[in-house]
Amino acid sequence: MQSLKSASLIRRSLRISPFKSSYRSLTSLSTNALSNDSDDIVLVEGKACSRTAILNRPPVLNALNTAVGARLQKLYKSWEDNPDIGFVMLKGSERAFCAGGDIVSLYHLINEGNIEACKDFCRTVYGFIYHLGTYLKPHVALLNGITMGGGGGVSIPGTFRVATNKTVFATPETLIGFHPDAGASFYLSHLPGYLGEYLALTGDKLNGVEMIGCGLATHYSLSARLPLLEEQLGKLVTDDPSVIETSLGTYSDVVYPDSTSVLHRIETLDKCFSHDTVEEIIDSLESEAAKSHDDWCASTLKKLKYVSPLSLKVSLRSIREGRYQTFDRCLVREYRMSLQGMSKQISNDFCEGVRARMVDKDLAPKWNPPILEQVSTDMVDQYFSPLSECEPDLELPTKQREAFT
Repeated sequence: MQSLKSASLIRRSLRISPFKSSYRSLTSLSTNALSNDSDDIVLVEGKACSRTAILNRPPVLNALNTAVGARLQKLYKSWEDNPDIGFVMLKGSERAFCAGGDIVSLYHLINEGNIEACKDFCRTVYGFIYHLGTYLKPHVALLNGITMGGGGGVSIPGTFRVATNKTVFATPETLIGFHPDAGASFYLSHLPGYLGEYLALTGDKLNGVEMIGCGLATHYSLSARLPLLEEQLGKLVTDDPSVIETSLGTYSDVVYPDSTSVLHRIETLDKCFSHDTVEEIIDSLESEAAKSHDDWCASTLKKLKYVSPLSLKVSLRSIREGRYQTFDRCLVREYRMSLQGMSKQISNDFCEGVRARMVDKDLAPKWNPPILEQVSTDMVDQYFSPLSECEPDLELPTKQREAFT
């Protein structure tokens, strides 16, 4: 195998732009504790020159908890240090890749006053995501099924992402009074035009073909062909990303978004979502809807008016800041934002959103503030500040593992 240093240089050369195509977190049904220590939550498959980690919490769509993050970190570090392992893969069991973070458990911890456990969750998961984003070996994520919120965080920073006909991607955090996190403010802000703002604010879904179309995925394969793809990858003895990419290409399909895809609305989307404020975005959509009678504009307006007003303003600012920050700075900022969202110091929207969608399931959240006009600049500013003067920021090993831009 070529040297680890050489593999790292090739990997970083692939990252000059994090998305190859010209068109370039947190949902769960879990009520389990965040700290399940069983090794069964992440299974391992060993091949000739590779290792595969399998997220194994199918009853909760493979949602991330603290123990999952810690086990992934431990496994990935040992594989990175092992010269006999050339590359690493990640997949989910059954019908999901990863539906995000275990938000129902977080909801209960917050209501119990255990904010320290919430901090531990964020530190652990964000720490692993940074490790993945600076990994010295090629990484292949098989996004076969639901890939939402933190599911994007544990896959998109890696080298290769294989989407399928069963992939459903979204960053739906505004629907639960939160913000796209787990590195989303970095990768969404690097999508073409203002697609990142659209996905962040509306929580809209993309299918596997659309993920290829906008660059969130690097390859597309029918789900039925994945066993063949995995078998082929399992035979490789290499740490060369170009060799792995060629192998992935053998089982990849050339696909194009259908006529109803949001990717065919890029011109209108950019026109509306390029504005500086949420209010201006909504005004632009309303003006466009009145002129064109476009159902897409009406549907988008409906989505924006359903989600948390505070989350809309916070998320827009987060994506805009992500455009000019390195990956590590995005994670540090998102950590601050997440703690603020969980602390209830500014608003109870996160707990209210989880209650309405995941606990009571009445789908009738009572946002506070209830309208955009009542979301002050000071409230948004506070969201980006530490919980207190003595609260430490997220610590990442940036001196040992250089972040990319």
